[in-house]
Amino acid sequence: MIERVRAVLFTADDTMLVIRRTRPGTPEYWVLPGGGVEPGDESREAALHREIHEEIAGKADIVRLLHTTETDDERQLFYLARILTWSFDDRTGPEFRAEGRGEYALEEVPLTLEGLDGIDLKPEEIAHVLRGAIGGGSLGVAASL
Repeated sequence: MIERVRAVLFTADDTMLVIRRTRPGTPEYWVLPGGGVEPGDESREAALHREIHEEIAGKADIVRLLHTTETDDERQLFYLARILTWSFDDRTGPEFRAEGRGEYALEEVPLTLEGLDGIDLKPEEIAHVLRGAIGGGSLGVAASL
């Protein structure tokens, strides 16, 4: 089974970092930073730190596991994490060099219901989980700062 890790990266300004994906022939959508767990990764959290570094040259403190989705062949683990530093210009992930992959644009989105409603966050299940957590006050971001 393939495992992927992704992060809801919240900032000190109550925003979250998301990647806007633009691909030929596909409506734009947004994803959370992250990617596949590789055999050399010591843990899922280590994989997430590596992915955050590759995708946004960032450093983050992982707060907690927020949600898990699973299909027959893939498991995705979504973590809540406080982003400490980032530099989209210094990203190093291999996907940024591959032709035909489209564009990856880093954006800050308010960590509010309105902010989430303004983007098409994929997968839809994590967008639903975030809406419920924000609306119910159970995201715990303020306590994590």
